[in-house]
Amino acid sequence: MTEPAARPSRPRKVLPMNPVLPRPRRRRRRLLGVVAALAAGAITVAGLALPSTPAEAATRTVVSLTFDDANANQLAALPALKANGMKATFYIPSGFIGAAGHMTRTDLTALAKAGHEIGGHTVNHPDLAQVSVDEAKRQICIDRKNLASWGFTVRSFAYPFASSTPDVEKAAADCGYSSARLLGDIRSRFGCPECAYAESTKPADRFALKALDQVDATWTLDDLKQGVTNAENNGGGWVQYTFHDVCADACSDLAVSPALFADFLSWLKTRQAAGTVVKTIGSVVGGTAKPVVDGPSVPAPTGATNGIVNAGMEQGAPDCWMRGGWGTNTPAFETGSPAHTGAISSGITMTGYGDGDAKLLPQFDLGQCSPTVTPGRTYTLREWYLASGVTQFAVYLRSTSGAWSYWTSSPWYASAPEWTEADWTTPAIPDGYNGISFALTIFGDGTLRTDDLALYDSEGAPPLAPVTGVTRVAPDTIPLPEGPVEVFRPTESDVTG
Repeated sequence: MTEPAARPSRPRKVLPMNPVLPRPRRRRRRLLGVVAALAAGAITVAGLALPSTPAEAATRTVVSLTFDDANANQLAALPALKANGMKATFYIPSGFIGAAGHMTRTDLTALAKAGHEIGGHTVNHPDLAQVSVDEAKRQICIDRKNLASWGFTVRSFAYPFASSTPDVEKAAADCGYSSARLLGDIRSRFGCPECAYAESTKPADRFALKALDQVDATWTLDDLKQGVTNAENNGGGWVQYTFHDVCADACSDLAVSPALFADFLSWLKTRQAAGTVVKTIGSVVGGTAKPVVDGPSVPAPTGATNGIVNAGMEQGAPDCWMRGGWGTNTPAFETGSPAHTGAISSGITMTGYGDGDAKLLPQFDLGQCSPTVTPGRTYTLREWYLASGVTQFAVYLRSTSGAWSYWTSSPWYASAPEWTEADWTTPAIPDGYNGISFALTIFGDGTLRTDDLALYDSEGAPPLAPVTGVTRVAPDTIPLPEGPVEVFRPTESDVTG
């Protein structure tokens, strides 16, 4: 392979989620339908809904409009909300704030000043049922702490992917929230035919709030209206709507257009005359904000301890690895053999290269997978590889608020037809950062295979073991383009997320 003429440019900020896998659909949590419906008084023994008179039912119907994920296009909903005098709840993953396609802290402040509620949605948007209880508590507690430190009163929480367990629900309560929302446990044409038509305004379980299925691009105005009229005509209650994208160009399969949203709110305002009201989640649940709680801490590795979890990729879920990449290129990822040790290694084949890179690196999280680091200290990074062309480490740091961003890259390492260990020591970790993720990258057409990642505090890093038949190549023996190695200099906005 021909060596690139210049180092890859600094990658754009990487979101704390898998950037190459398709966005997952929300997972619904189902209750025992008939029991839940009977408890809500919504069905007879024959299973048929008992309508009330609309005027009587409407006085008992509350609607909440909620938005997940802090997508910047949700700001397109504000004109309709303002025109109809309605307030919404915005569930915010604080680690996304300021990233491409997401809101900024200035946007959040404007929302709060306009009377909208700022709620929590974890820092990095993981599936909380698939991580450890400690990681779940870190994600929930630190998100709330971030939002509170930015000046917001935070009482309401929504589970990413509507995925939870009893332990996760307890964590939401322990972190100081007053409520936490699921999805898909209210009857509609989209599912849960055995469920009740509404949650109670005095819910039996405030940390498993039942809501309609998420609104997506298949919803019509009649579908939006039906969530309200179903409740009005069947005893009233609390109906929660969940929106993600608001855009006119079908920007995602979870999108509604600004026009459709405005039409729904204009119609919803006419229902207020009959007694149906629109309230934020916090206004319905009530109560004062509880004190901020810290999540469980994770120590940085010391001595000869390898800080990488599942370093050889041999264990099952959570496997602690994520696909990353940026730019114009087509990477194909796979795992299997040949491996340096064990039976598993990572393989990437790159085609159609224009710019950017691809890599498999430790999951961006708050400590279950990504190692903790200490500001001011340096760390030794190692990884075994086979490569058809040059490679280098790309290094990302986690701020103390949990947001991830690119930091720096190592010099290049030579192509390697036999297993070779790359070894590099980082600069000192900047203040305001406490986590790291890194990997060797492929940035040209060809192949890269990696295995046995390692991170050590540089003072305790074990010596490199001699390897028979393999020539180690130090990075400074590889020709570099003119100019210094590019290092990302953190700014105040990077530190605060």
